[in-house]
Amino acid sequence: MAEDTKSVETKDSVVLAELGYKQEFKRAFTPWESFGIAFSIIGLLPSMASTLSFSLSNGGPVSMVWGWAVVAFFVMFIALALGELASAAPTSGGLYFWTYKYSSPRWRKLTSWLVGYCNTMGNIAGVASIIWGCAVQLMAAVSIGSGMTFVPTNGQLFGTYAALLVLNGLIASTATRVLARLQGFYAILNLLLCLVIIIAVPSATPNEFHNTASYALGEFANLTSWPNGFAFILGFLTPLWTIGGFDGPIHISEEVSNARTAVPWAIVTAIGIAGVLGWVLNVVLAFYMGTDPESILSSPIGQPMAAIFFNCFGTKATLAIWSFVVIAQFMMGTSALVSTSRQTFAFARDGGLPFSRALYRMNAYTRTPVTCVWASVLVAFVLGLLAFAGPTAINAIFSLPVIGLYLAFMIPIIARFVGGRPWAAGPFNLGAWGLPVGIVAVVWQAFNIVVVSFPSEPSVTSDTMNYTAAVSGGWIILCLVYFFFPRYGGMYWFEGPRANVERMEASSESASVDEKGSVGVSH
Repeated sequence: MAEDTKSVETKDSVVLAELGYKQEFKRAFTPWESFGIAFSIIGLLPSMASTLSFSLSNGGPVSMVWGWAVVAFFVMFIALALGELASAAPTSGGLYFWTYKYSSPRWRKLTSWLVGYCNTMGNIAGVASIIWGCAVQLMAAVSIGSGMTFVPTNGQLFGTYAALLVLNGLIASTATRVLARLQGFYAILNLLLCLVIIIAVPSATPNEFHNTASYALGEFANLTSWPNGFAFILGFLTPLWTIGGFDGPIHISEEVSNARTAVPWAIVTAIGIAGVLGWVLNVVLAFYMGTDPESILSSPIGQPMAAIFFNCFGTKATLAIWSFVVIAQFMMGTSALVSTSRQTFAFARDGGLPFSRALYRMNAYTRTPVTCVWASVLVAFVLGLLAFAGPTAINAIFSLPVIGLYLAFMIPIIARFVGGRPWAAGPFNLGAWGLPVGIVAVVWQAFNIVVVSFPSEPSVTSDTMNYTAAVSGGWIILCLVYFFFPRYGGMYWFEGPRANVERMEASSESASVDEKGSVGVSH
């Protein structure tokens, strides 16, 4: 068994060397734990709790049940398209690496740069939004325990957020083996939490909150001024936010055993299970939440799912269940921070970030990029300060993950098919289905970049304005300015992925070598 494990690790190291990188991480993640990091970042129940207001106000039961089904179906196309890429070239840099590898020589530096920055900043903003959601959920528990007399201030929320951020940083700084074992535990807890809710809600909910099948599966409750059809589309925001961040396994590719197979299957299975379990959870909530979504949204608890649980279970049982929701949300933050630190490390390794030399460091004791963990914590802390500018500002920043990550997903998928570069499939291969799956994935993501940019109401005020497009567009403009800046911009020094290992003799026949002699990618 030990020999088999060593053989797999050797093959993984050879594959990584063919891509141009030496093995710096310890390969301690099993396929199950690779699935665990994806499923933990999705964080099904706590993510639904943080975003349920979108589907409740934009269609109610119909959006919750059928809107979820639509989104889960199409997100699977993204998973399949990314799975093929991850199988072909499993590296922590993933998305920007593939963009450079498959884009045309004319555009590869710019597109790789843009994807690297969108992915890095999108992931850091994702960490910030997850941990801010955890702070809000924790304060909701305090509110329930106080009999709804406690209302947190911005200062209290931010203080809680900062403390949770530091705790996440401490955990994410531990050794790879510890982090791998935690992912398996996180996955089990998330699965059990979903199953408990699916069983407990129908059993405990008082009769006055029971709904008929016609209501739960067919009632359309539009609490906005948008037409019903468009309100239904805006209800997609709940599943779009929930089934997100699934690029986690990509960024731990250099820590996963048998990465060419384990990483793509981790992405696909995590999204598949989240899609099905999430749909069942929505059906259960639609049957047992009562018929007044407006009262749920306006509850003094300040958390729609917590309000539903309060109606179902009462104070003590809700607090007991909600404590596990908060724990699962905290675990999401840890997993997202691990993934983010690996993306940051990879991009710094290739010289793409400011202070790359300082960031590209591996802790000698833990064999993990501790410097990148705390750099990500620092940036997330700064983003959290925008809470003092009001909910509109903080929500705009926390919208960065959707557009940033979708752009980072779309561009390498497009590059693979239109860049004109050689394609060698890995073990996870869709064959002839790769192109149609890729087309659907790209069109779906482009459509939803538009959707997430719309305001909550057609009559736009400073409170209802959606600044997502402005913030994301501003970030992209800054990235482009930094790239084209005279003399000092990235166009003068960024060379894409940089090979840092001598080509291994055993892999010389399978390595792709360009005219300058680099390994895996052309410089």
